[in-house]
Amino acid sequence: MPRWLPRAMVLALALVAVFQLGSWAFHQLTNLLINVLIAFFLALAIEPAVSWMATRGMRRGLATAVVFLGVMVVAAGFVTLLGSMLAGQIIKIVEDFPEYLDSVINWINTHFNTELRRVDVQEGVLRSDWLRNYVQNSATGVLDVSAQVLGGLFQLLTIALFSFYFAADGPRLRRALCSILPPAKQAEVLRAWEIAVNKTGGYIYSRGLMALISGVAHYILLQTLDVPYAPVLAVWVGLVSQFIPTIGTYLAGALPMLIAFTVDPWYALWVLIFVVVYQQFENYVLQPKLTSKTVDIHPAVAFGSVIAGTALLGAVGALIAIPAIATLQAFLGAYVKRYDVTDDPRVHGHRRRGEGDGPFVRLRALWARRPGSEYPADRSS
Repeated sequence: MPRWLPRAMVLALALVAVFQLGSWAFHQLTNLLINVLIAFFLALAIEPAVSWMATRGMRRGLATAVVFLGVMVVAAGFVTLLGSMLAGQIIKIVEDFPEYLDSVINWINTHFNTELRRVDVQEGVLRSDWLRNYVQNSATGVLDVSAQVLGGLFQLLTIALFSFYFAADGPRLRRALCSILPPAKQAEVLRAWEIAVNKTGGYIYSRGLMALISGVAHYILLQTLDVPYAPVLAVWVGLVSQFIPTIGTYLAGALPMLIAFTVDPWYALWVLIFVVVYQQFENYVLQPKLTSKTVDIHPAVAFGSVIAGTALLGAVGALIAIPAIATLQAFLGAYVKRYDVTDDPRVHGHRRRGEGDGPFVRLRALWARRPGSEYPADRSS
């Protein structure tokens, strides 16, 4: 046996063990790493506001706390208003349920010549095995929902703490990162950091401005139609349509349509028409003007990045995909060398005459070569 063979075997086994240990640790820490990634992007989003207050004499930690407090107040107010609206609708449905049940029973008795009564239906439902199984499953499901709520609150707290530290200690973090790099690499890292801050912050602020405009427009419509909870629905439409990519518009418009349908079915149709028209106005007029200097990326690239982010990280990837791609595009644009494009018609989508002729032109040319044909043999004629 060669002397190097035992050492090679031990080294191979050690490498396999280290790989297995690293893979196990990565899978165990996946949730933490995702939370840190979300916190980092949130810190980049609030970095312009924190830096603006810090340059005017406010301590950076206090400035970060002020920004976080404002975000928490807005989020808590929105959740409270939305919860009150949903609770009011649920109470109304429960109060009106006997009337709905009586109308359904009367319709069935009229059309099918039956003699159903509400008391018989209620007793049948209360004594059914379906209700008993549903209550038992709900009792066990309450514990699962409680555990999920507590887990979600812990995750939000983790993200808030990491994002607070990233934003408050941003300069210290940059100095610590640059201290382990040579001077030439330090400039590149700082430039990439600056691009990420500008693109992420610009994305958040442009989306916030479009959410404000969308909320005001939908509030005017809902208030004109006298739809209840118009302010809450307007805030819902503005936030959901802007910060949930691709399907956010349809999710945002579904709730106002449902509430408007309880008032008048025609109102729901008007809300649907307004949502579709406003979406076209936003896509072709408003969004290009507001995002031209922040996250100017092609819609197809944005859609593809959202799909890729969803496939990799789920909903988190869908939220951070667009600012991440905008940052990458800006970084590559700053370092990739570009040349002047030649003045060729094919660059503009035009073809030279006689090049790339279609099948009909070729058939005509073949027909022109036949003896006695009335067409000239020259293809360019």
